[in-house]
Amino acid sequence: QVQLVDSGGGLVQAGGSLRLSCAASGRSFNSAALGWFRQAPGKEREFVASVSGNGFARIYGDSVKGRFTISRDTAKDTVALQMDSLKPEDTAVYYCAAKFSAAAWLAREPNLWDYWGQGTQVTVSS
Repeated sequence: QVQLVDSGGGLVQAGGSLRLSCAASGRSFNSAALGWFRQAPGKEREFVASVSGNGFARIYGDSVKGRFTISRDTAKDTVALQMDSLKPEDTAVYYCAAKFSAAAWLAREPNLWDYWGQGTQVTVSS
């Protein structure tokens, strides 16, 4: 079965850091873009970051640019999100995602992505 399992969420004070991880299994994800989205209660799912299959191209949502870093290990089919200088408005459930298409890493709309993790809660206190 194809699975994405994300983890690493928790409670952290504003200004602190967390590192989220996601492990993909069930097929090779070498050619897939991997990304992170987040969703707060009552809000639509929001694009956070994505990385291309070769790991060289990365993009970020405007609200996290300069604070978050996405990375991947293609050989291990894993992706991580390093979150620094966290703010209360970063509080959300974070989901990793995978997409198989040309220039897949450029897609910011959640409905364009193929596979999803179960989500991990990130809470940032004031």
